[in-house]
Amino acid sequence: MRPQAAHRATLTALTALAPVSWGTTYAVTTEFLPPDRPLFTGLLRALPAGLLLLALARVLPRGAWWWKSVVLGALNIGAFFPLLFLSAYRLPGGMAAVVGSVGPLFVVGLSALLLGQRPSPRTLLTGIAAAFGVSLVVLQAAGALDALGVLAAFASTASMSTGTVLTKRWGRPEGVGPLALTGWQLTAGGLLIAPLAVLVEGAPPALDGRAVGGYLYLAVANTAIAYWLWFRGIGRLTATQVTFLGPLSPLTAAVVGWAALGQALTPVQLAGMALAFGATVTGQIGPRRKPSGVGAVRRTSGGPVLGSPGRKAPGDPTDVTGQGVTGPALRR
Repeated sequence: MRPQAAHRATLTALTALAPVSWGTTYAVTTEFLPPDRPLFTGLLRALPAGLLLLALARVLPRGAWWWKSVVLGALNIGAFFPLLFLSAYRLPGGMAAVVGSVGPLFVVGLSALLLGQRPSPRTLLTGIAAAFGVSLVVLQAAGALDALGVLAAFASTASMSTGTVLTKRWGRPEGVGPLALTGWQLTAGGLLIAPLAVLVEGAPPALDGRAVGGYLYLAVANTAIAYWLWFRGIGRLTATQVTFLGPLSPLTAAVVGWAALGQALTPVQLAGMALAFGATVTGQIGPRRKPSGVGAVRRTSGGPVLGSPGRKAPGDPTDVTGQGVTGPALRR
């Protein structure tokens, strides 16, 4: 494997750890945490993790990044967490996960709208295949669907998808790493959830040792580390590639349910897992493109002349600034 390809594979694998970690959330919530406290759980996931990363990064936003951090924190955390929990409580079976699995299609549409990138037919088909595969894994027997739950599920998916695309579009301020950017968003999102949690759920519940351990896991591994890996991946991969890792979350939840909670997996579910995983892998493969633009070889009467060797094309996998957001690399 060439060094560039190996670097891309390692980066993708590390980014994939985020949705894999999120796939354990359901099991941890049901087995370790007090019931019926979705907002309190969202608050303890976001705010302590954000403050921890702020303490480690020791960098605060400047200028326009104050309001940008609030917008991204609201989309990726503050609105996403409550809407996600609301849909999970009001929808039967895995319907919320099915709606969430259309995230790649949301991102494809938003990339066309906000970044001017046309989706390829392969990308659209891959997104449909991923959603269908997840539906085979998690969708249970049909029941009466709650309209508010369905609306919340779509809103949570749209919120996270919009946050993913805007994170890619805005990049990061010069000299600021993904650790600080993640801390800004988690802190802003947690502060937005805090008053809602107090108004809706009241005083915090009494916590035993199991609950404390569960919340520590959610705050540190499931949120601080996972979201740092996620936003780091957004800065170095395309928005479409990152969001196609999302189906790994419900797939992980199904595997954890089978391995740790004794839940059976049917042949149909196994087929759905294979389909969704195949779509996830396919979503990481970019189309072949002829060299063009910066760094391409130009033919002249005097022979080939290289473009500016010191610059990187937008979307170049070696571009670690997160600023390459409008080039051909997003045409997935």
